[in-house]
Amino acid sequence: MSALRNLRINLKRFRLSLGLTQQALAEKADVEYKYYQRIESGRWPGLQLGTVERLARAVDVEAWELISPPRGKTRKIITKK
Repeated sequence: MSALRNLRINLKRFRLSLGLTQQALAEKADVEYKYYQRIESGRWPGLQLGTVERLARAVDVEAWELISPPRGKTRKIITKK
């Protein structure tokens, strides 16, 4: 499994575990909504490390966690309020 495929799978899992829509996560990560949709669907033209880092911060994980192989269960994420 490639790191980019892992990113797509993990990003969606973390987003859903936080109860966020694609649009809400895009806004939180400061990326265009349509661009976020392309990332999550596996079409990521020009995806840069800085974008991966912003997405990771938006779901409160480290960037490496987004590109690591998915785990069997989504870990519980504690959100900061």
